[in-house]
Amino acid sequence: MGALPTALKVKDVMNSPIITAFPNESASSIAEKMRRYEVGSVVIVNDDGDIVGIVTDGDLVRKVVAEGRPPGEVKASEVMSSPAATIDDESDLASAAREMRSRGVKRLVVLHNGKPAGVISMSDIISVFPELLDVLSEKTSIMRGEPVRRSRYVSGFCDQCGRWSDYLMEVDGRFLCEECRAELGGSEQE
Repeated sequence: MGALPTALKVKDVMNSPIITAFPNESASSIAEKMRRYEVGSVVIVNDDGDIVGIVTDGDLVRKVVAEGRPPGEVKASEVMSSPAATIDDESDLASAAREMRSRGVKRLVVLHNGKPAGVISMSDIISVFPELLDVLSEKTSIMRGEPVRRSRYVSGFCDQCGRWSDYLMEVDGRFLCEECRAELGGSEQE
């Protein structure tokens, strides 16, 4: 597994442009914007373009649908989280993840020179570090005392032929690619 990139900044992975709505827009209108633009949140702004809150797909589910409220009659101002959690676009991804965790949110509005420039979600961060999810899952299993399921294959250089493979398997203490395992007559050995 390669080293995780450490120099990535929020601006490198944020979603931009942001989708906005006004406080008096209905939950139906906001849900339609989320569907149309394939986003999970809409930033609520006032007439001057200043951020006054954020409505997430979770807000719509918990505060409108689950309560049986008519979406066409519920205003953004009634369901938005305010103030919206923000972060500077020059911040690193670890800072964004810590900010989300400390505030108990899954999204941050990204600011560039104090103005809204995008949105970053925990999913955006995780998509940059797929290996991180595997490590966290394994650590959680260990802490719970659960058996850890390891992938049958690993990536790296074959100990016999020296070529790169995403399908190395340990055979007698050596990691071998598919071809070298086949030569030994044991392509499915573990």
